Amino acid sequence: MAGRFVPRTTAVPRQQQPAATDASASYRTWTPPGPLDLRLVLSPLRRGPADPAYRALPDGTFWRATRTPAGPGTLRVAAAPDGRVAAAAWGPGARWLLDQLPTLLGGSDAPEAFRPHHRLVATTHHRRPGLRLLRTGLVMESLIPSILEQKVTTDEAYRAWRLLVRTYGTPAPGPAGAEFAAYGLYVMPDARTWSRIPSWEWHRAGVDSKRSETVLRAVRVARRMEEAASMELPEAMARLQLIAGIGPWTAAETLQRSNGAADAVTVGDIHLPGIVGHALAGDRDADDDAMLALLAPYAGQRHRATRLILLSGHTPPRRAPRMTPRDIARL
Repeated sequence: MAGRFVPRTTAVPRQQQPAATDASASYRTWTPPGPLDLRLVLSPLRRGPADPAYRALPDGTFWRATRTPAGPGTLRVAAAPDGRVAAAAWGPGARWLLDQLPTLLGGSDAPEAFRPHHRLVATTHHRRPGLRLLRTGLVMESLIPSILEQKVTTDEAYRAWRLLVRTYGTPAPGPAGAEFAAYGLYVMPDARTWSRIPSWEWHRAGVDSKRSETVLRAVRVARRMEEAASMELPEAMARLQLIAGIGPWTAAETLQRSNGAADAVTVGDIHLPGIVGHALAGDRDADDDAMLALLAPYAGQRHRATRLILLSGHTPPRRAPRMTPRDIARL
Protein backbone atom coordinates (compact mmCIF):
# COMPACT_ATOMS: atom_id res chain seq x y z
CA MET A 1 0.00 0.00 0.00
CA ALA A 2 1.36 3.39 -0.93
CA GLY A 3 2.61 5.52 1.93
CA ARG A 4 0.74 8.59 3.03
CA PHE A 5 1.78 11.79 1.27
CA VAL A 6 2.72 14.63 3.64
CA PRO A 7 3.09 18.07 1.99
CA ARG A 8 6.46 19.69 2.56
CA THR A 9 4.75 22.82 3.85
CA THR A 10 2.95 20.97 6.66
CA ALA A 11 4.17 21.74 10.17
CA VAL A 12 5.12 18.81 12.38
CA PRO A 13 2.59 18.48 15.20
CA ARG A 14 3.84 18.50 18.74
CA GLN A 15 3.17 14.76 19.15
CA GLN A 16 5.89 14.05 16.56
CA GLN A 17 8.45 16.32 18.16
CA PRO A 18 10.92 15.23 20.84
CA ALA A 19 9.79 16.08 24.35
CA ALA A 20 11.59 18.90 26.11
CA THR A 21 14.35 17.60 28.36
CA ASP A 22 14.54 18.51 32.03
CA ALA A 23 17.03 21.24 32.70
CA SER A 24 18.77 22.58 35.75
CA ALA A 25 17.16 25.68 37.19
CA SER A 26 18.71 29.12 37.40
CA TYR A 27 17.60 31.43 40.20
CA ARG A 28 17.25 35.11 40.94
CA THR A 29 15.62 37.35 43.52
CA TRP A 30 14.58 40.94 42.92
CA THR A 31 13.34 43.68 45.23
CA PRO A 32 10.59 45.79 43.61
CA PRO A 33 10.88 49.57 44.00
CA GLY A 34 7.41 49.71 45.55
CA PRO A 35 4.24 47.68 46.12
CA LEU A 36 3.84 44.86 43.63
CA ASP A 37 0.82 42.63 43.03
CA LEU A 38 2.07 39.77 40.86
CA ARG A 39 -1.42 38.70 39.85
CA LEU A 40 -2.36 42.17 38.63
CA VAL A 41 0.94 42.63 36.82
CA LEU A 42 1.08 39.26 35.07
CA SER A 43 -2.61 38.69 34.34
CA PRO A 44 -2.53 40.39 30.89
CA LEU A 45 -0.34 37.49 29.70
CA ARG A 46 -3.06 34.94 30.42
CA ARG A 47 -5.07 33.96 27.36
CA GLY A 48 -7.95 32.14 28.99
CA PRO A 49 -8.24 29.78 31.96
CA ALA A 50 -6.48 26.93 30.12
CA ASP A 51 -3.71 28.94 28.46
CA PRO A 52 -0.97 26.37 27.73
CA ALA A 53 1.74 29.00 28.22
CA TYR A 54 0.61 30.38 31.61
CA ARG A 55 -0.40 29.05 35.00
CA ALA A 56 -1.46 30.93 38.14
CA LEU A 57 -1.53 28.70 41.21
CA PRO A 58 -3.63 29.27 44.35
CA ASP A 59 -0.47 29.68 46.45
CA GLY A 60 0.54 32.82 44.51
CA THR A 61 3.08 31.13 42.23
CA PHE A 62 3.05 31.98 38.54
CA TRP A 63 4.48 29.94 35.67
CA ARG A 64 5.16 31.28 32.20
CA ALA A 65 6.47 29.41 29.15
CA THR A 66 7.73 31.50 26.27
CA ARG A 67 10.09 31.66 23.32
CA THR A 68 12.94 34.09 24.01
CA PRO A 69 15.68 35.30 21.65
CA ALA A 70 17.87 32.63 23.28
CA GLY A 71 15.32 29.83 22.83
CA PRO A 72 12.45 28.29 24.80
CA GLY A 73 12.27 29.03 28.50
CA THR A 74 10.02 28.59 31.51
CA LEU A 75 9.81 31.13 34.32
CA ARG A 76 8.42 30.60 37.82
CA VAL A 77 7.86 33.65 40.04
CA ALA A 78 6.44 34.08 43.52
CA ALA A 79 6.44 36.79 46.16
CA ALA A 80 8.77 36.08 49.10
CA PRO A 81 7.76 36.99 52.68
CA ASP A 82 10.44 39.70 52.85
CA GLY A 83 8.90 41.64 49.95
CA ARG A 84 11.28 40.34 47.31
CA VAL A 85 10.30 38.33 44.24
CA ALA A 86 11.86 34.88 43.95
CA ALA A 87 12.26 33.51 40.42
CA ALA A 88 13.53 30.32 38.83
CA ALA A 89 13.92 29.57 35.14
CA TRP A 90 14.65 26.56 32.94
CA GLY A 91 15.68 25.93 29.36
CA PRO A 92 17.89 27.74 26.82
CA GLY A 93 16.01 30.98 27.52
CA ALA A 94 16.44 30.79 31.31
CA ARG A 95 19.20 33.38 31.62
CA TRP A 96 17.37 35.80 29.31
CA LEU A 97 14.16 35.46 31.36
CA LEU A 98 15.96 36.13 34.63
CA ASP A 99 17.86 39.10 33.18
CA GLN A 100 14.54 40.56 32.05
CA LEU A 101 12.70 39.84 35.31
CA PRO A 102 12.62 43.44 36.65
CA THR A 103 11.41 44.76 33.30
CA LEU A 104 8.77 42.04 33.01
CA LEU A 105 7.40 42.94 36.44
CA GLY A 106 7.17 46.66 35.80
CA GLY A 107 10.58 47.73 37.06
CA SER A 108 10.82 50.29 34.26
CA ASP A 109 7.22 51.42 34.76
CA ALA A 110 6.54 54.73 36.51
CA PRO A 111 3.16 54.46 38.27
CA GLU A 112 4.07 57.42 40.47
CA ALA A 113 3.72 59.65 37.39
CA PHE A 114 0.01 58.88 37.17
CA ARG A 115 -2.42 61.58 38.34
CA PRO A 116 -6.10 60.61 38.69
CA HIS A 117 -8.64 63.13 37.41
CA HIS A 118 -11.82 61.29 38.39
CA ARG A 119 -12.93 60.08 41.80
CA LEU A 120 -13.53 56.50 40.62
CA VAL A 121 -10.05 56.32 39.09
CA ALA A 122 -8.48 57.86 42.19
CA THR A 123 -10.24 55.36 44.47
CA THR A 124 -9.15 52.38 42.39
CA HIS A 125 -5.62 53.72 42.11
CA HIS A 126 -5.47 54.00 45.90
CA ARG A 127 -6.86 50.48 46.40
CA ARG A 128 -4.53 48.88 43.84
CA PRO A 129 -1.06 50.17 44.75
CA GLY A 130 0.55 47.00 43.40
CA LEU A 131 -0.50 47.60 39.80
CA ARG A 132 2.50 48.04 37.51
CA LEU A 133 2.54 47.66 33.72
CA LEU A 134 4.54 44.65 32.61
CA ARG A 135 6.94 44.69 29.68
CA THR A 136 7.87 41.35 28.09
CA GLY A 137 10.16 42.69 25.36
CA LEU A 138 8.63 40.05 23.06
CA VAL A 139 6.26 41.11 20.30
CA MET A 140 5.20 37.93 18.52
CA GLU A 141 4.01 36.13 21.66
CA SER A 142 1.42 38.90 22.18
CA LEU A 143 0.79 39.76 18.53
CA ILE A 144 -0.37 36.29 17.43
CA PRO A 145 -3.00 35.77 20.16
CA SER A 146 -4.17 39.36 19.65
CA ILE A 147 -4.75 38.60 15.97
CA LEU A 148 -6.68 35.49 16.96
CA GLU A 149 -8.92 37.69 19.16
CA GLN A 150 -9.98 39.96 16.30
CA LYS A 151 -13.77 40.24 15.99
CA VAL A 152 -14.59 36.97 17.77
CA THR A 153 -15.61 36.03 21.28
CA THR A 154 -12.85 35.51 23.81
CA ASP A 155 -13.86 31.86 24.15
CA GLU A 156 -13.29 31.31 20.41
CA ALA A 157 -9.92 33.05 20.51
CA TYR A 158 -8.76 31.22 23.63
CA ARG A 159 -9.74 27.87 22.11
CA ALA A 160 -7.79 28.62 18.92
CA TRP A 161 -4.68 29.66 20.85
CA ARG A 162 -4.91 26.61 23.07
CA LEU A 163 -5.31 24.12 20.21
CA LEU A 164 -2.59 25.61 18.01
CA VAL A 165 -0.01 25.95 20.77
CA ARG A 166 -0.62 22.46 22.14
CA THR A 167 -0.50 20.91 18.67
CA TYR A 168 2.42 22.82 17.14
CA GLY A 169 4.29 24.18 20.17
CA THR A 170 6.82 22.25 22.25
CA PRO A 171 6.56 21.02 25.85
CA ALA A 172 8.04 23.65 28.14
CA PRO A 173 11.39 22.92 29.80
CA GLY A 174 11.18 22.61 33.55
CA PRO A 175 11.85 20.57 36.64
CA ALA A 176 11.40 16.82 36.65
CA GLY A 177 8.37 15.41 38.39
CA ALA A 178 4.67 14.82 38.03
CA GLU A 179 3.70 18.18 39.57
CA PHE A 180 5.27 20.25 36.80
CA ALA A 181 4.12 17.81 34.12
CA ALA A 182 0.55 18.25 35.36
CA TYR A 183 0.65 21.95 34.51
CA GLY A 184 0.79 21.02 30.82
CA LEU A 185 2.86 24.04 29.82
CA TYR A 186 3.90 24.54 26.20
CA VAL A 187 6.12 27.04 24.41
CA MET A 188 4.42 28.58 21.38
CA PRO A 189 5.69 27.59 17.91
CA ASP A 190 8.54 29.47 16.29
CA ALA A 191 7.91 31.63 13.23
CA ARG A 192 8.82 28.86 10.77
CA THR A 193 6.39 26.42 12.37
CA TRP A 194 3.55 28.96 12.40
CA SER A 195 4.16 29.54 8.68
CA ARG A 196 3.85 25.80 7.93
CA ILE A 197 0.54 25.13 9.68
CA PRO A 198 -1.81 23.87 6.94
CA SER A 199 -5.05 25.65 6.18
CA TRP A 200 -7.23 22.80 7.43
CA GLU A 201 -5.62 23.00 10.89
CA TRP A 202 -6.42 26.70 11.13
CA HIS A 203 -9.97 25.77 10.16
CA ARG A 204 -10.12 23.00 12.77
CA ALA A 205 -9.05 25.55 15.41
CA GLY A 206 -11.90 27.85 14.34
CA VAL A 207 -9.65 30.49 12.76
CA ASP A 208 -11.01 32.03 9.56
CA SER A 209 -8.77 32.74 6.60
CA LYS A 210 -8.59 36.48 7.29
CA ARG A 211 -6.98 35.98 10.70
CA SER A 212 -4.78 33.06 9.68
CA GLU A 213 -3.46 34.99 6.69
CA THR A 214 -2.68 37.94 8.95
CA VAL A 215 -0.68 35.66 11.26
CA LEU A 216 1.17 34.24 8.26
CA ARG A 217 2.06 37.70 6.98
CA ALA A 218 3.35 38.67 10.42
CA VAL A 219 5.51 35.59 11.01
CA ARG A 220 7.19 36.01 7.63
CA VAL A 221 8.67 39.25 8.97
CA ALA A 222 8.89 38.22 12.62
CA ARG A 223 12.31 39.80 13.14
CA ARG A 224 11.04 43.15 11.91
CA MET A 225 8.02 42.85 14.18
CA GLU A 226 10.24 42.09 17.20
CA GLU A 227 12.17 45.31 16.57
CA ALA A 228 9.05 47.20 17.68
CA ALA A 229 9.77 46.13 21.28
CA SER A 230 12.54 48.73 21.50
CA MET A 231 10.68 51.55 19.71
CA GLU A 232 8.74 54.47 21.08
CA LEU A 233 4.98 53.99 20.95
CA PRO A 234 4.17 55.93 17.74
CA GLU A 235 6.92 54.17 15.79
CA ALA A 236 6.00 50.78 17.24
CA MET A 237 2.33 51.26 16.35
CA ALA A 238 3.31 52.20 12.81
CA ARG A 239 5.64 49.22 12.47
CA LEU A 240 3.00 46.67 13.43
CA GLN A 241 0.35 48.27 11.23
CA LEU A 242 2.52 47.82 8.15
CA ILE A 243 1.08 44.30 8.09
CA ALA A 244 -2.28 44.07 6.33
CA GLY A 245 -4.87 42.91 8.83
CA ILE A 246 -3.21 44.58 11.83
CA GLY A 247 -4.94 47.77 12.87
CA PRO A 248 -4.85 50.07 15.91
CA TRP A 249 -6.75 47.60 18.13
CA THR A 250 -4.34 44.70 17.56
CA ALA A 251 -1.26 46.92 17.71
CA ALA A 252 -2.31 48.50 21.02
CA GLU A 253 -3.22 45.15 22.59
CA THR A 254 0.22 43.84 21.62
CA LEU A 255 2.31 46.82 22.70
CA GLN A 256 0.56 47.08 26.06
CA ARG A 257 2.25 43.76 26.84
CA SER A 258 5.47 43.76 24.83
CA ASN A 259 6.42 47.40 25.48
CA GLY A 260 4.62 48.24 28.71
CA ALA A 261 3.06 51.10 26.75
CA ALA A 262 1.20 53.19 29.31
CA ASP A 263 -0.52 55.27 26.62
CA ALA A 264 -1.50 52.47 24.21
CA VAL A 265 -5.24 52.95 24.54
CA THR A 266 -7.33 50.29 22.78
CA VAL A 267 -9.57 51.81 20.11
CA GLY A 268 -11.95 49.78 18.00
CA ASP A 269 -13.06 47.62 20.91
CA ILE A 270 -16.71 46.61 21.13
CA HIS A 271 -17.09 47.13 24.88
CA LEU A 272 -14.36 49.48 26.12
CA PRO A 273 -15.83 52.84 24.98
CA GLY A 274 -19.10 52.08 26.76
CA ILE A 275 -17.28 50.98 29.91
CA VAL A 276 -15.12 54.11 30.01
CA GLY A 277 -18.06 56.34 29.10
CA HIS A 278 -20.25 54.78 31.81
CA ALA A 279 -17.52 55.01 34.46
CA LEU A 280 -16.42 58.58 33.79
CA ALA A 281 -19.54 60.29 32.43
CA GLY A 282 -22.51 57.98 32.87
CA ASP A 283 -22.62 57.46 29.10
CA ARG A 284 -22.79 53.77 28.29
CA ASP A 285 -23.28 54.59 24.59
CA ALA A 286 -19.93 56.37 24.21
CA ASP A 287 -17.99 55.66 21.01
CA ASP A 288 -14.24 55.77 20.44
CA ASP A 289 -14.19 59.54 19.96
CA ALA A 290 -16.09 60.11 23.20
CA MET A 291 -13.82 57.68 25.04
CA LEU A 292 -10.68 59.43 23.78
CA ALA A 293 -12.11 62.78 24.84
CA LEU A 294 -12.78 61.46 28.35
CA LEU A 295 -9.28 60.00 28.55
CA ALA A 296 -7.60 63.18 27.25
CA PRO A 297 -6.58 64.31 30.79
CA TYR A 298 -4.61 61.06 31.06
CA ALA A 299 -2.49 61.68 27.96
CA GLY A 300 0.61 59.53 28.26
CA GLN A 301 -1.16 57.23 30.74
CA ARG A 302 -4.40 56.31 28.97
CA HIS A 303 -3.83 52.57 29.07
CA ARG A 304 -3.15 52.71 32.81
CA ALA A 305 -6.34 54.73 33.28
CA THR A 306 -8.41 52.14 31.40
CA ARG A 307 -6.83 49.30 33.44
CA LEU A 308 -7.91 51.08 36.61
CA ILE A 309 -11.41 51.68 35.26
CA LEU A 310 -11.75 47.98 34.41
CA LEU A 311 -10.41 47.00 37.84
CA SER A 312 -12.98 49.26 39.51
CA GLY A 313 -15.74 46.89 38.43
CA HIS A 314 -17.90 49.91 37.56
CA THR A 315 -19.24 48.55 34.28
CA PRO A 316 -22.68 49.08 32.73
CA PRO A 317 -25.20 46.25 33.08
CA ARG A 318 -25.68 44.18 29.96
CA ARG A 319 -28.75 44.96 27.91
CA ALA A 320 -28.02 42.92 24.77
CA PRO A 321 -27.05 39.32 24.12
CA ARG A 322 -23.38 38.44 24.05
CA MET A 323 -21.77 37.95 20.65
CA THR A 324 -22.75 34.51 19.35
CA PRO A 325 -19.72 32.23 18.97
CA ARG A 326 -19.12 30.84 15.49
CA ASP A 327 -17.99 27.27 14.93
CA ILE A 328 -16.34 27.45 11.52
CA ALA A 329 -14.69 24.09 12.12
CA ARG A 330 -18.10 22.52 11.38
CA LEU A 331 -18.44 24.28 8.03
